[in-house]
Amino acid sequence: MRVPFVVNFVASFVEIRIDEVRAKVRDEGDLLGTIKQGLQLATARFLETKSRTRSKKTLRTAITEVNEVTGTELDFFKKNGYLQLDDALTTEEVEFFRDLYDQDRVDRSFFWRDAGLGCHQWLNCDSLISSPEIDRLIRHPRLMAYVDELMGAPTSLSEVCIRHMPAYEGEIMQSWHRDRPHKMDHPLRMGWIHIMVYLTDVDEGTHCFSISPESIDEDILLNPEEQLERSGSVDIYGPAGTVALFNLSVMHTATVRPTMKERKTVQTYYGFQSGPSLSHHTTIPARLWRDHPDPEVRAFYGNLNDKSRLYAAAFG
Repeated sequence: MRVPFVVNFVASFVEIRIDEVRAKVRDEGDLLGTIKQGLQLATARFLETKSRTRSKKTLRTAITEVNEVTGTELDFFKKNGYLQLDDALTTEEVEFFRDLYDQDRVDRSFFWRDAGLGCHQWLNCDSLISSPEIDRLIRHPRLMAYVDELMGAPTSLSEVCIRHMPAYEGEIMQSWHRDRPHKMDHPLRMGWIHIMVYLTDVDEGTHCFSISPESIDEDILLNPEEQLERSGSVDIYGPAGTVALFNLSVMHTATVRPTMKERKTVQTYYGFQSGPSLSHHTTIPARLWRDHPDPEVRAFYGNLNDKSRLYAAAFG
């Protein structure tokens, strides 16, 4: 049987001896199956090579300017409960963290799980372990300037999850919710702040983040229909690098749309160093809360949830 050009190509691409391919076709009589298996192997090896290449990249950008929260931004946050930042990250930073994200999905796929609840998301909430350089985004000086100013007291990491929303063919889905009750003794009624970084372009034809604006002077409407009737909703669109920053007690949702495009995000939750744990999803490594040479870093990562405490007790 004559092996066509495509089989020779697949064999050479994945570094399989062509005589082995001929033998497989002769023994099993499945030319198309052989091609399919070869292409699958080619894809896997391509991703491995891409991952090894990415792992050698470094982020050389030095942060020379840290913008303070402007009066206009503060007023907007008070009236709406969120901000959209369009220039917090440089192009190089976006590329670096997207590469880090992609590498994590390839090399550390066993950290990823279905988020459940029908929200069409897969996530890894232990990226501080699987991709330690995510710390550079969590404590990015430009983002932390907003966190510290709006929170108004020493802050700590509560949770970080890198999330993936793949292509989707069904009906539009939304699940409006508030992550926690408002903190009424805070001037912005905020106990935690959530920063979502888009690593892909987001527009009307993709999945997106949506929020129903809420002023600190308005009554809190717990019924989603009443809140949406009063304030409507805003879809956050923007190119890769866009940041949505919001009070997680304000009603919001992921909007799942029919699309062939995927959405990639890094979602970080910040609370008070003296406050309660938000969740038990993220394990904080001892290299950050115990062994880091900078006491400010140790304090930032030092408000441990139960999961982190149990791992620390088990492994020291």
